[in-house]
Amino acid sequence: MSWKSRGVESASKNVVSRKFTILLCIGCFCAGMLFTDRMWAVPEAKDMSRSTGITDEKLKLVTDGCDRKLMNGKGESKDIIGQVSKTHNPILTLDKTISNLEMELAAARAVQDSYITGSPISEDLKMPELTKKRKYLMVVGINTAFSSRKRRDSVRATWMLQGDKRKKLEEEKGIIVRFVIGHSATTGGILDRAIEAEDRKHGDFLRLQHVEGYLELSAKTKTYFTTAVQLWDAEFYVKVDDDVHVNIATLGATLARHRLKPRVYIGCMKSGPVLAQKGVRYHEPEYWKFGEQGNKYFRHATGQLYAISKDLATYISINQNILHKYTNEDVSLGSWFIGLDVEHIDDRRLCCGTPPDCEWKAQAGNICVASFDWSCSGICNSADRIKEVHRRCGEGENALWSATF
Repeated sequence: MSWKSRGVESASKNVVSRKFTILLCIGCFCAGMLFTDRMWAVPEAKDMSRSTGITDEKLKLVTDGCDRKLMNGKGESKDIIGQVSKTHNPILTLDKTISNLEMELAAARAVQDSYITGSPISEDLKMPELTKKRKYLMVVGINTAFSSRKRRDSVRATWMLQGDKRKKLEEEKGIIVRFVIGHSATTGGILDRAIEAEDRKHGDFLRLQHVEGYLELSAKTKTYFTTAVQLWDAEFYVKVDDDVHVNIATLGATLARHRLKPRVYIGCMKSGPVLAQKGVRYHEPEYWKFGEQGNKYFRHATGQLYAISKDLATYISINQNILHKYTNEDVSLGSWFIGLDVEHIDDRRLCCGTPPDCEWKAQAGNICVASFDWSCSGICNSADRIKEVHRRCGEGENALWSATF
């Protein structure tokens, strides 16, 4: 075959292949248009009218309901407000119930972890019957020291009930009151034996797994709330110093007003200066964390008396190993709640002065929860003077037994 004939044959093949390619592209395009039309087909008018009619009917029902309320006049609008106010308390109760269940679950997990890891746990928690604990209104922990025997006796002789009356207070009013103390650095030493003998006589101590020391108050506070929330299921947990006078019934009534709030922190809120100078009382070694020298602390409750709700006590119990401790225990407690959804209640009745201040307020019908001297961070010479404060500012024992919380 000559080269000319070969060229003609090759040219004809190229023409055929080009035509075939064009036809193939046109066919693919048509097929694509066919499938695309099916996928993007517009719903029939009947379907559209049917769905639109249903939507319009629903909207009509809603608007008709609103119109009825609005057309019925002023009386009906008041009824709406009334219904809203009636549902407010149930919503708060439900919120607190859910919060309690969440915190109880977290606490149970914490106890389970302590078993798994082999970390120490109170003997009382190992008793099966404590899994179903009764509900108390509040646990009042009186912070005390080995050297404060006279203070404790003065408290027992005034506002802290003793013997059968204290048991009756627990059973009928749901109020637990205990002196809170740890152990000495020398286990089983003379200091520990003295407290054990005192406890056998009065039975009013809560012993902590904690080594006592002035610079260890933040750790003691953490351990107190952790221990108390594990032993007693209460709505509130209170810490008070052993040189402060307290009216228990007034305290219970004050806390009961906040029982529907899941996370409350109640006390006399303050914001004192951060003391950077060494050697002064309340010196803060970590002053630099609070900004420049001369700055003030964030708002926190003064340490003489404060109360927290169960959720916050449980939070401390669960996170005790990672909560930072500052030198001042009231600052430490306040810092643990920063960043949490906590309501701070500033109630000045928790920090009245001694007579005549608390006496004048009592005569005016505004009985104080707690009384002390700011100059002494407690009642000055409380072992001797607390009886006078109790006589002039005390609410009377009848007020406690007649109180309903």
